[in-house]
Amino acid sequence: MKKSLFLLLAACFALTFSGCAQNPVSGGQDFVMMSESQEIAMGRNADIDVRKQYKVYDNPALQKYVNDVGQKIARQSHRPNLNYHFTVLDSPEINAFALPGGYVYITRGILAYLNSEAEMAAVLGHEIGHVTARHGVKQQSAAKATSIGISLVSIMVPQLNNQAFHDAGNLLGGALLSGYGRDHELEADRLGAQYLARTDYDPQAMIRVIGVLKNQEEFDAEIAKQEGREPRRYHGTFATHPDNDTRLQQVVGEAKNLTVTNPVENKAEFIKLSSGLVFGDSVDEGVVRDNQFTHRDLGIALTFPPEWSVKNSPAQLIALNPQRDASIEFKLDSKPSGTTVEYARRLLGNEATINALEIDKHPAAIGAASAAEAGVIYSTGKAFLILGAAKTPQIMAAQRAAMENTIRSFRMLSEEERKQIKPLTIQLATAKTGDTYAKLAQHSPLGKNADKYLRLINEQYPQGEPVAGQTIKTVE
Repeated sequence: MKKSLFLLLAACFALTFSGCAQNPVSGGQDFVMMSESQEIAMGRNADIDVRKQYKVYDNPALQKYVNDVGQKIARQSHRPNLNYHFTVLDSPEINAFALPGGYVYITRGILAYLNSEAEMAAVLGHEIGHVTARHGVKQQSAAKATSIGISLVSIMVPQLNNQAFHDAGNLLGGALLSGYGRDHELEADRLGAQYLARTDYDPQAMIRVIGVLKNQEEFDAEIAKQEGREPRRYHGTFATHPDNDTRLQQVVGEAKNLTVTNPVENKAEFIKLSSGLVFGDSVDEGVVRDNQFTHRDLGIALTFPPEWSVKNSPAQLIALNPQRDASIEFKLDSKPSGTTVEYARRLLGNEATINALEIDKHPAAIGAASAAEAGVIYSTGKAFLILGAAKTPQIMAAQRAAMENTIRSFRMLSEEERKQIKPLTIQLATAKTGDTYAKLAQHSPLGKNADKYLRLINEQYPQGEPVAGQTIKTVE
């Protein structure tokens, strides 16, 4: 019985893992469950979703520059036949990613922290490496195969359809997918470094870029402590600085075998194109300054409590208290129904206390429940919703006044105020004798960590200072 069960399981998994194709990079056999045409179609469909979530950055010159560099690198890759697409996204996120089939994205957020064409090429080369090695395809195939394997065995051996067996199946899935972290990031670094060398860039630019991301990680750990949240991770699982990471040095060092006599850096050209780059929030999504949110197109302003951290993204505007056990979220309903009181009642339930009032001369209601607070303001045919929540009624009681103050701070902007709403942008300056980032930060709109932001965007974090005559990036 045990032997037959073993053979049955083996047969099922053999069936599951029968989809193999030649790896474009290694030439060996990969387990994948889609053809190249299916891979391209999957990337094309996912590209539609990406463009729904992110806007394309409106800077044709920068878009052309990034695409030209990306195409040059892609032509030297292991899959030059693919039709590659390189897009700059209008996002402050420090990010770049690739979809199967040759769709590569880089955010304006990460471009602000790069300081040469070679570094940008390193980011694009890394993402091209993910595409050429078919990492996304392998991941999707592994996940699909695990699911199929479990389904087949569950159907054919019903008595194994229990929690212990599913735990074993999950373990197999974890084993299959565990390699899609550090190992695949390192492979993308190795391939990216090769592609850099083939296009006359210095492969060591890959190390510099990962150093930029590691500095971001260290800085974000400091900010996270201030905000009482978990820090972000920006690249793979590097425990140390990239300069000290032995495996990273090895995989990038392999590209030294490809001679680059006069490596292309193009620092001045890249820095010039950085001038005017939007830094932080986009005006289209509203901007946050000193915990005040203003939105030019909606014509509104809202002030969140001091010391709360405000996160503004295309999908959500939310503020968290320092303890991260209470939140205030802003939402919009373009087609509200009923009165403001009725709307608040639907949000909070029949047990809530609802009061009708006017806020900035507009019909409004404020409602209170045991662990929630809601403000509803009607204006210009829309319902503006300010929703407070807390983990417990006790925490809610302590934070309710701050939430109500935020609701009552809502106001419509004048035409002149709307015209004054502009994004922060990267500007260029020449450092003078005696300039320090602390001095420059005194007049910066970046807040209490301005000197660190300036060091980061100029690659002089954590303690570097500008040198007289140096072109430096500032934020204004």
